[in-house]
Amino acid sequence: MKKPIKWVKKGPRGTFLPSDDLKKKAWVTNASIYKKALKNPVAFWGKLAREGLDWFKKWKKTYEWKPPYFKWFIGGKLNACYNALDRHVESWRRNKVAIIWIPEPVNEECRILTYYDLYREVNKFANVLKKLGVKKGDRVGIYLPMIPEVQMAMLACARIGAIHSVVFSAFSGQSLNQRMNDVEAKVLVTADGYYRKGKTINLKTNADIGVKGTKIKHVVVVKRMGNDVKMVKGRDHWWHELMKNAKLYYKPEIMNSEDTLFILYTSGTTGKPKGIIHATGGYLTQAYWTTKWDFDIHDEDLFWCTADVGWITGHTYGCYGPLLIGATMIHYEGAPNYPECDRWWEIIENHGVTIFYTAPTAIRMFMQWGNEWPKKHDLSSIRILGTVGEPIDNDAWMWYFKHIGGGRCPVIDTWWQTETGGTLINALPGIGPFIPTVAGRGFPGTKNDILDESGKPVPVGEGGYLVMKNPFPPGMLRGVFKNPKRYKKTYWSVYGDKYYYTSDGARFWDKTGNIRLTGRVDDVLKVAGHRLSTAEVEDALNKHDAVIECAVVGSPHKIKGEVPVAFVITTGRKPSDVLKKELVKQVEKVIGPTARPGEIIFVEDLPKTRSGKIMRRILKNLMTDQTLGNITTLSNPESIEKLKKIVGYKGSG
Repeated sequence: MKKPIKWVKKGPRGTFLPSDDLKKKAWVTNASIYKKALKNPVAFWGKLAREGLDWFKKWKKTYEWKPPYFKWFIGGKLNACYNALDRHVESWRRNKVAIIWIPEPVNEECRILTYYDLYREVNKFANVLKKLGVKKGDRVGIYLPMIPEVQMAMLACARIGAIHSVVFSAFSGQSLNQRMNDVEAKVLVTADGYYRKGKTINLKTNADIGVKGTKIKHVVVVKRMGNDVKMVKGRDHWWHELMKNAKLYYKPEIMNSEDTLFILYTSGTTGKPKGIIHATGGYLTQAYWTTKWDFDIHDEDLFWCTADVGWITGHTYGCYGPLLIGATMIHYEGAPNYPECDRWWEIIENHGVTIFYTAPTAIRMFMQWGNEWPKKHDLSSIRILGTVGEPIDNDAWMWYFKHIGGGRCPVIDTWWQTETGGTLINALPGIGPFIPTVAGRGFPGTKNDILDESGKPVPVGEGGYLVMKNPFPPGMLRGVFKNPKRYKKTYWSVYGDKYYYTSDGARFWDKTGNIRLTGRVDDVLKVAGHRLSTAEVEDALNKHDAVIECAVVGSPHKIKGEVPVAFVITTGRKPSDVLKKELVKQVEKVIGPTARPGEIIFVEDLPKTRSGKIMRRILKNLMTDQTLGNITTLSNPESIEKLKKIVGYKGSG
C-alpha cells in the first residue's frame, strides 16, 4: 500500500488547514462562498435546491417568512424516495452499493444492498403499507434496531406520502407508547429483537407495551432473531410474509415541498417530548448539500455515520443524506466493543471506510480503553473524521486526530440539533480551519449571532446565547406537532420573533466567525450526545410509590459528558441501596437505559424559592463545586448546609 495522503497541514494558533491534496479533491475550496451566500441567502438556497434535487414541478416562491413560521420552495412538488432511489436506479448507480450492513455477531454474513436492491424492497413495502390502509398524511411508527429494514420503512413511507416517526429502539415500551399516542400512528413497524453486546434484546415485548391504548391497528414485525415472540392475531404480521406477494412497483406520490416528511420526538424542558416537524423540500435540500460538502463525499468514498437511525443524526446522515447523493454507507447493528474493543477499527480496516462520523462520547470511551486497540488496525483509508452530538473537548479532539486519523485527517466538528434537520456550524473540509474545540463557521447561506441576556451581540471571545437569524435554513423545523404554543414559547419567546433561540451557549473564537459551542443553557442534558430533559427523568422517578418529590440535574461524566443525578425525598420507606436500584430500574423502565441516573441522592429537603420553585441551578452548582450565588431568595436556606455535607461540597458560597 502506498504512503497515506496527508490531508491537513499545520496552521497558525494551533490550528490545522486543508493540504493541497485535500483542496484538489474537495467540493468547496474558496472561502468567498460565505460572503456570496450571505448577499442573498434565499437565492443561494434556491440554486442549491434546483441543482441537488429532482423536482416534479418547480416552485413559485422560494421563501416566505410570517413570524414565527417560514416556508421554502412554495408550490414545488417532489418525492423524497424518488430522490433517494429512483433517479439513481435510472442512472449508472443502479448497481452501485447503497448499504453495507454489518451484523453484531462476527459469524453472521454482511448484507450488501445495491440501489436497485433497496429500490425493489422499498417499493414492495410501500405496497404493503397501502394494503394495510396507510394513506397520504397518515403517521407510521418505526421502532426498529440498526437493520436495513429501518431505511426501507422510512423510504416506503416517504414514497406513499405517509409521515414516519422513528423511535430509538433502546427506549422503553412506555416511551414508545407516549410518542405513538401523541403522533396518532396507524401502523407500527418493529422487530422480534436484536443483538447488543452478544445478548438478545426482545424488542417485540416493548412494542406490545407501546401499542396499548393507541390508534395502531397493525404491527409489522421483522424476523431478525427468530426468537419466540407473541403475535396477536389480526393485528401482528410478519414482514417477510407480507413482502412475499407484494407488488414490485409503487408510483411515488407527488408531494408539496412543505408537506411533512417526518416527525421526530426530542426532549425539551418539560416532561413531554416534542414532536419536531420536518418538511420535505427544505429538509432534503439541506440534507443533500450538508452531506456532500461537510463530509466531502465522492462516488468512490465509503461513509460511516455511527448514529442510530432513531436520532436525527441517523435520519440525515444514516439514511436520507447519503442516499440523496448516491453514496455508499456502512450500517452496523451492534456495540462498539463487541466482541472486543477494536470492533469499529476492524470494520474500518476490513471495508476501507474513508469518512467516519461519530460522537465525542464514543471517542472518550475508546480513549479509556487504550491506544493499543486502534494500533492493531490499518486506518489509513480514512481521510475525513467528523464529530456530532455535543462540544468536543481538546483531549478527545487530539486523540481522535492522532490515533484514528494518524495526524493526517481533518476533524469536522459539527453543531446542529434535531430542530435544524442538518449540520449548520462546522468547518468545510476544503476551507478549514480545523480548530480543536471550535466547531467552525455557519454553513454558507446561514446567519448566526451570539447575544447577551439583553439581546445585544457580544464581542469576540465573550460567551452568550447562540441564535439564528432570518432567512432561516430550509431544513429547520416547521413546528411542534399539535402544539403551536410550545413551538412559539420554546424557540421564539426569548428574543422575540426576530431570532430563533437555540438554547445553546457559544462564543466567537475569531473575527472570521468561527464559533465555539459551550453546551446547553436550559434544563436539557446531553447524555452520550443524546438530548434528555431533566423533567422526563423526574416524571419517571415520581411514578415510584416511595418518591414524594425529586429534582434532577446534570453532572459531568468523563465518558458520557453528562449523566442525570437525582435528589430524592422519600415517603414511607427509608433510603437504602435497594431503593436506589429500584429507582434506577424505574427510570430505565419508563424511558430507557439512556436515561439511567448516575447517582441517586436521598435528601430531606430541596432548595426552593418562596413560590415553590426548586432551584436546580443551586443543586447543579453543589454537584460541580461552583459558587452557589445568592441564596437569600430561598424559602428554606437552611437546606443548603445539609446538602453541602451530603454531596461533599468543596466550593464557596
